[in-house]
Amino acid sequence: MYVCNCNGLRKRDVASAIEAGATRPRDVFLRHQCAAQCAKCVCEMREMIQESRQAFALAAE
Repeated sequence: MYVCNCNGLRKRDVASAIEAGATRPRDVFLRHQCAAQCAKCVCEMREMIQESRQAFALAAE
């Protein structure tokens, strides 16, 4: 499933960037050597980052 249609970033691309340490949508774009175009994907990326943080916090308990 595509998260960013402008740059062709799929959910797995965003997830791999988050696993590599991305903490902001900007980091995701930098990881994939692209930039936000229309920015419609930024909210979904933020949600994915937040979910990842929550999962990591739960795993650390």
